Amino acid sequence: MAKTIMIVDDAGSVRKVVSIVLKGAGYDVLEGVDGEDALAKLTGQKVHLIISDVNMPIMDGITFVTELKKLAAYKFTPVVMLTTEDHESKKLEGQVAGAKAWMVKPFLPAQLLAVVGKLVMP
Repeated sequence: MAKTIMIVDDAGSVRKVVSIVLKGAGYDVLEGVDGEDALAKLTGQKVHLIISDVNMPIMDGITFVTELKKLAAYKFTPVVMLTTEDHESKKLEGQVAGAKAWMVKPFLPAQLLAVVGKLVMP
């Protein structure tokens, strides 16, 4: 059975590119347009990894991760922040919130799949 990954990004083009890369590698993909939308779509189903942007309207990525980690079903779900932010202070905020990895856009598909492969348990 395929592993499920959720992409949370307000940019449809980013969601599409990441989705194509992940689906091409055999993953199932869920999408959220911001943190609030993503939380609403997480209804207890198994999600093996979440890839989230930081800067989004309504609910940003750091707040999303903080709220996600309060949910018992997703407390241990690994989160990768995929963002244009490369400031150490933002990375630290993400880490404190519960993010396991930080990738800066633009990214290479091979880089993304390498990170996903390390965080999605077989």
